[in-house]
Order: sequence, then structure tokens, then C-alpha cells
Amino acid sequence: MPGPVVHLQGIGVRIGDTPILRNLDLLVGPGEAVGLIGSNGSGKTTLLRVIATLLRPTSGVGRVLGASLVDDERYDVRRRIGLIGHQPGLYPNLTLEENISFVARVIGEGQSVVGRVLEQVGLGAARHRTASACSHGMQRRAEFARVMITKPDLLLLDEAHAGLDPQAGELVAHLAAGARARGGAAVVVSHEHARIAPLVDRFVELRSGGASDAEATL
Repeated sequence: MPGPVVHLQGIGVRIGDTPILRNLDLLVGPGEAVGLIGSNGSGKTTLLRVIATLLRPTSGVGRVLGASLVDDERYDVRRRIGLIGHQPGLYPNLTLEENISFVARVIGEGQSVVGRVLEQVGLGAARHRTASACSHGMQRRAEFARVMITKPDLLLLDEAHAGLDPQAGELVAHLAAGARARGGAAVVVSHEHARIAPLVDRFVELRSGGASDAEATL
């Protein structure tokens, strides 16, 4: 992949009169995984939304997968971005199988892949359960199945380990490694520094809405 996967310069985000991000710079290269750390309210989730092209910055310039954050070309790269956030991206009244089947149809994948990825994430026996009837951990696993199908070039994980057992945590490592192997990158937000340290090349810490390279205390 030519050029940086993520290149942000002087990014600022304001919600009303409240500054969330201030003059933030971030560079993530191909094949790199970055751990994003910081206290509650430091702007980590807001930054992920900016990188995912879901939130337009109020100042600064940036490119993600070569597309400007402020031009319409950002819509073209969204299909190459996989975001797993705090809230599950599932239709609650559909079964897990129906949710993943819908994703497969949208991207032109055959339906045979649906059962395979559900088995890979440990949900084969629960495929007919509606998403709303699943635990938080099961919903997380279903989102991992979605990422396995879409194979994003940029993987964004916001506290992806939350509520997961160690076995499911291995799936996070697998997904991050897949994005890197494709020449893409991963940005991982977590309060569990020790847990994500084996997954990332370096840590970036957010303080008062700005970013700096950090040595995490493990």
C-alpha cells in the first residue's frame, strides 16, 4: 500500500464549544499496529471516529487510505475500514447468521462463508439466536466474524477485549495480524495495556486531546 495508512496533521474536533481533540498529529504506516491509550475523556473514541471517516474534523488536514477526511472521496474508502466500537454493529432482531449473511451479500461473498466464520469465532451453535438475545461477548464475536468476511485494510478496535475470555482475545490478535499482513494497519484502543502490548508496535497516548508517543507501563 503506497503511502501512510493514516496521516493526520493538526487535527481538531469541537463538539459545540467544547474542544475534544486539539492540534493532533498521527502517522500510521503500512503493516503497523498502534495501541491508543489515555484516560477517560481524553478523546480516544472521537479519534477513532475521525479515522473511520465518520466524524469530520473541525480543523487540520488528514488522509486515511489515501482519501481526504473532508472530501467526498472518504466515502469510497469506508468499505476498506473495519470498526468495532462500544456498541455492536448488529441488527438486534436478526439472528447472528442473518446478520453475517447480510454482510456477505453486500460485499458479494457467497453464503458458504457465513457458517465457516461463525464456527471460527465460536458461534456455530448459536447461529439461530437473535443478536438481542446474545451476551455482550457473543455480540463481540459476531462482529469479529463480520471483520473476517470484509477483510479491512484498516482495522479500528475500541476496547475490543472488553468482556471477552482469553480464547476470544486471541481472535483480536488474529484480526489485527490479518490487516497488517494485507499491507494495512490496525489501531487498538484499550485500558488493558499489558493485554494489547503483544499486538502493537508502539503506543500513542492522548492527553488533553493531543497525541504523543508513549511508553506504556506494563
